Amino acid sequence: MTTETVTLSDSAAKRIAVILKSDVEKKAMRVSVEGGGCSGFSYKFDLVSDADDDDLVLEKGDAKVLIDSMSLVYMSGSEIDFVDNLLGQSFQIKNPNAVASCGCGTSFSI
Repeated sequence: MTTETVTLSDSAAKRIAVILKSDVEKKAMRVSVEGGGCSGFSYKFDLVSDADDDDLVLEKGDAKVLIDSMSLVYMSGSEIDFVDNLLGQSFQIKNPNAVASCGCGTSFSI
């Protein structure tokens, strides 16, 4: 199976690096896709200590992101971004596979 990789924006990499420096036990941010959410699937963000064998590992500067192989199926070609605007601060996934998403940007459907 050929998949496009997931990319990490500069702003997301900078924010992840800051978050990881605040917890010396955690070495990476895991981004995964779970069933649920108002549009069918939702993104989950966790800090973790170790990578799993099937993880895609993204590194940019001091940031490290892990995505498991099942979530990668839904996230192929996506960009992980960090947005800081009047509505607040949040990680957002720009997913070309999503045909619909909710207003909060944390769930989507394919």
